[in-house]
Amino acid sequence: MLSLQEAKARVLEDFSMFDQWLDKYEYLIELGKNLESFPEEHKTEDRLIKGCQSRVWLNSEKRDGRLWFSADSDAIITKGIISLLIGVYSGRTPQEIASDDFAFIEELGLRENLSPTRANGLASMIATIKKTACDEQ
Repeated sequence: MLSLQEAKARVLEDFSMFDQWLDKYEYLIELGKNLESFPEEHKTEDRLIKGCQSRVWLNSEKRDGRLWFSADSDAIITKGIISLLIGVYSGRTPQEIASDDFAFIEELGLRENLSPTRANGLASMIATIKKTACDEQ
């Protein structure tokens, strides 16, 4: 498994291959399509991320001192965004996640290239992942 810094660097490198934001959106859509299937029984109110215009479910399990995330969304771009986040943070210790600044998202330019409602959803996803990690420390 890559270190957290290596995983973030890989995302930045992957996105740097595309010059246009339309291509980056296409890449996000592909990430969402490759997200592992999410069991219907996990699509419950308590797993729903509040603050997202789309419906986004996030499940977490703590195993061997690490948090493992799975997720789904009913919107394709949002599904790509949550896929990107869990791709970086799943399998990390709660301490690694809680102490991370998630600054690579700003470096990507993702927030300013999303609609205001999607940017709010991204902030809610980050806050939920971080809160989950803080609660598990």
